[in-house]
Amino acid sequence: MARIRPFRSEDVDALSDVCVKTADVGKDATGMLEDDALWGDLFAVPYALRDPALCWVVEADDARVIGYIVATDDTNAFATWFRDEWWPSRRDRYRASGAAVPTPQDRFIAYGDRQAPGDDPIVQEYPAHLHIDLLPETQGQGLGRRLIDTLLAELGRRGVPALHLGMNADNLSAGAFYERLGFTELASGEGSTTYGIRIPAA
Repeated sequence: MARIRPFRSEDVDALSDVCVKTADVGKDATGMLEDDALWGDLFAVPYALRDPALCWVVEADDARVIGYIVATDDTNAFATWFRDEWWPSRRDRYRASGAAVPTPQDRFIAYGDRQAPGDDPIVQEYPAHLHIDLLPETQGQGLGRRLIDTLLAELGRRGVPALHLGMNADNLSAGAFYERLGFTELASGEGSTTYGIRIPAA
């Protein structure tokens, strides 16, 4: 039976691996980018390293990490740290193609380059945000719900009032999952859907 446990520093490579294997709307994105490590460097590893107390992993019976949740309790503070400390430490690994039509990797590099604090009203109202990824073998065990409940409990203990997340608009099953947990759809951009949830104080 898989179990949820706190992140440990030796889990970094496993976080990246799960991130890649779920990055294509929940499916394996291996080979989609020129360097698979970019997925984890954008959407998983920096969260775990900046605030490991907001990261939990799902561990299989054989000790493999087969899922995780990572988060920040302050999106603008995270964006500042990402821009000033994390991304400069990783950016030189990833080279833009220079092609007239940007490659998928070019677009994700540009996403990293754009990260900065701002005045987004969603971020002001829902300051925390998360990323959650689970391999297919975890399905049907209630692990996604348990991960989110664990995170919300910690955010409530910290006095964080609300949380948001963004996802690919094509991932309809994920949207249904979040709605079952009490998330509501917020204003969303083209190709993406944003959900938010209020967090009771602990």
